[in-house]
Amino acid sequence: MVVHWQDVAVAGGWGGLLALERRAFLQAMFSRPLVAATGMGLLLGELETGLYIGMLLELFHLGSAGLGAALPENETLAACGTTAASACMATGEGGGGTPALWAVALLLFAGLGMLGRRVDRRLERVSSGLADRALLLARSGELDRAVRLHGYGPLPYVAAFGLLTAGCALLGFALSPLVHALPLSALRGLAWAFPAMACVAAALAARASHAQRGELWATLAGAAVVLGKLASGWVWR
Repeated sequence: MVVHWQDVAVAGGWGGLLALERRAFLQAMFSRPLVAATGMGLLLGELETGLYIGMLLELFHLGSAGLGAALPENETLAACGTTAASACMATGEGGGGTPALWAVALLLFAGLGMLGRRVDRRLERVSSGLADRALLLARSGELDRAVRLHGYGPLPYVAAFGLLTAGCALLGFALSPLVHALPLSALRGLAWAFPAMACVAAALAARASHAQRGELWATLAGAAVVLGKLASGWVWR
């Protein structure tokens, strides 16, 4: 197993930065799966991997939103972790990203959104504790310390999600020789599993949109894409 530690560090840095953007800074939608995954793929030299995984996860999480007390799955961790793992699976054996590798990464890492939600809940308690301590300091007249302590609030999110994303990249390198050793028939099946996953994600997005006849139009659009690809003789690698 060959580990490119610079890729692990870059993946962790990008994951931590987007955790900050998602939670406290800017909040300009850079943490959405399409942008997060594409950026991760670009940084790791696997832009195509990031784009395809990002599109699929964007569709899957399109109906999720943190409104009021609702805490959705952490789509940013799912996108960053899955893309980092897939990109490192590809580069670990000196190859490029393929639909088979994308399918493996999605099967193994797409559930990170649920883990991210649990981490969010635990870190909320840490942030609340820091905010309470900052308030006590402000009331006692120690404003400088209160401001500094209040600024530390987002740091646990950056550290936690940065480490989780780096761990996904490291697991990608560890899994790379195993995945590349799969028989050709298994890889071919996994390659066809990826467009099937995309169809499911598109159906979920259409259902979540609550648009009039949204499911019908999604079905027709999917059928048109499949027929067009078949007509042009296109096959998955």
